[in-house]
Amino acid sequence: MYCLQWLIPVLLIPKPVNPALLHNHAMFIMLYLAGFFLEKKPCSICSILFLTAMCLLCYNCLGNCVLWFCDEEQCSDNQN
Repeated sequence: MYCLQWLIPVLLIPKPVNPALLHNHAMFIMLYLAGFFLEKKPCSICSILFLTAMCLLCYNCLGNCVLWFCDEEQCSDNQN
């Protein structure tokens, strides 16, 4: 579980308020995660836990997804 101490903060990084910077933020997060997985080679349990948490955050589309932007229309569609 040592590997999770480097992965969990990625979920807590706030997204930029300026919509023009969302693409840069998503690219930074994806490159950080790719570099982390290539360099540190986390255990399979930590990887599965992290990917599950990230998928759940992005699936809910509550504005917490670090990889893409969810419109309010998409959020209302998922909640109905």
